[in-house]
Amino acid sequence: MKKTLIKYIPKEAIPLVEYLIIEHKINLKIVSERQTKHGDFRRLSNGHMQITVNNNLNPYQFLLTLIHEIAHHVTYQKFGRVQPHGKEWKTVFQHLMLPFLQPEIYPKNILPYLANYLKNPKASTDTDTNLSLALRGGKAENGKHFIFEVPVGSVFKFKNILYKRGNKRRTRYECLNLNNKKTYLFNQNAEIELIKT
Repeated sequence: MKKTLIKYIPKEAIPLVEYLIIEHKINLKIVSERQTKHGDFRRLSNGHMQITVNNNLNPYQFLLTLIHEIAHHVTYQKFGRVQPHGKEWKTVFQHLMLPFLQPEIYPKNILPYLANYLKNPKASTDTDTNLSLALRGGKAENGKHFIFEVPVGSVFKFKNILYKRGNKRRTRYECLNLNNKKTYLFNQNAEIELIKT
């Protein structure tokens, strides 16, 4: 397990993660990138529990996603079926994450955003723009751009659909879908492919 984990999480976190995996008999599967989620927890038809985490995440994203999913597993063990991101899960997730909130594991530029997020964790870390940007080192991946970086009127591609960036509305951006002419709201940290015109 250690040989696998060293490729995906900060090395200082390995003993804590190994303990959780053994203690809770976790079946961890590392999978190819999925567009709609970083990880998941599910009960298989044979009754076994399985956690999957995307292989394209950086060590800090991977660790946070893994603990998020372990929290689902532990919540299920303790409480049975409850709201997926309800108060039981939040409490378990906060408790499990606490030992990882140290500068040896998470850099100082991530820790304050992570601590703030954990006061009331949401279903996805991507909804917390500051934390999401800090986890990604402030950079979009593979030549992409964050939507807040491109000028109004720019044409971009998101999930193979062309959009035109509009104005910012409080925390999100209005963008016109060039196919169906409808306006959609994008999070500030949405990663898009800029189309050169």
